[in-house]
Amino acid sequence: MTDIKWDIKRGAGVYRQVFDGRLKSWISTGKVKRGEVVVTRSGFSGWRKPEELEELSYYFRRYEKAQARKLKIGEKRIRNTLLERRRIKSILIVDDEKDLCLLLGDALRSHGYNVKSVHTGKDVMNSLKTQAPDMVFCDLKLPDGDGMRILSKIRSISPKTMVSMITAYGSEETRVKAKRLGAYGFIDKPFSEEDILRNIKELSVAGVK
Repeated sequence: MTDIKWDIKRGAGVYRQVFDGRLKSWISTGKVKRGEVVVTRSGFSGWRKPEELEELSYYFRRYEKAQARKLKIGEKRIRNTLLERRRIKSILIVDDEKDLCLLLGDALRSHGYNVKSVHTGKDVMNSLKTQAPDMVFCDLKLPDGDGMRILSKIRSISPKTMVSMITAYGSEETRVKAKRLGAYGFIDKPFSEEDILRNIKELSVAGVK
């Protein structure tokens, strides 16, 4: 039996004669998401959204359920760790924008927090060897590496340290990945002092600093 072939159009690009099994694999792994492409094949009149076709919609739902399970597991891990935390005293800021570190550090110190700033992933690792902070605000983009990789290392070295990611490039997929790796929060640039304080309060048990 000959495998079904689909034509796929994403924006201005057209991918012709994609086999049915490959298309379903792309959907199941998130390579193709809702609203990203349209498809057609023999027997169809015009282009259709694949998520609206009964034979393909199952694979979208399966991928989305898998992503939801991963997010739920990450949130459960966060809740379990939060139960062990009593208060946030020491904070490490990781960002290559030195002015931002200076301003944010001064603001947090005025609220009684012990604050230290570093600007590279290497500096983070050296700082953790000296003393693990209660909380880390880590930029997603660093000069010597990816903030996600730094997040994984922090969670591995110091599981009780809570990490909130800071980024100007925050997509929903990035948020899901960060939470799956153990991030406790996600703060978009530009942010205010109130945004940071609110994030700290949310992660403090019973709102205790």
